[in-house]
Amino acid sequence: MKLFNREKTAQSDKSIIERARDLQNNLEAKRDRIGKGKYGRVLKMARKPTNDEFNKTSKITGAGMLIIGGLGFAIFYIITEGAPWIAGLLGLS
Repeated sequence: MKLFNREKTAQSDKSIIERARDLQNNLEAKRDRIGKGKYGRVLKMARKPTNDEFNKTSKITGAGMLIIGGLGFAIFYIITEGAPWIAGLLGLS
């Protein structure tokens, strides 16, 4: 038994121009809704940062990356070098 899908048939019956028009209308409707949702107020208040703000943010972010990377390296070093040394002292190896 073959099922008949009306939605697919209706979609294929539309000309390419009608489908393009529908797509364009959908895109314009989405564009018009930008700024009206729960984040709209934040987007309207957003502005480009000054050079000073950007430089401070970049320095703080870079320092954070170095600290986290250093911490990760310290943990790695302790696990690879420190653990066997401690195990040797305790006579476990």
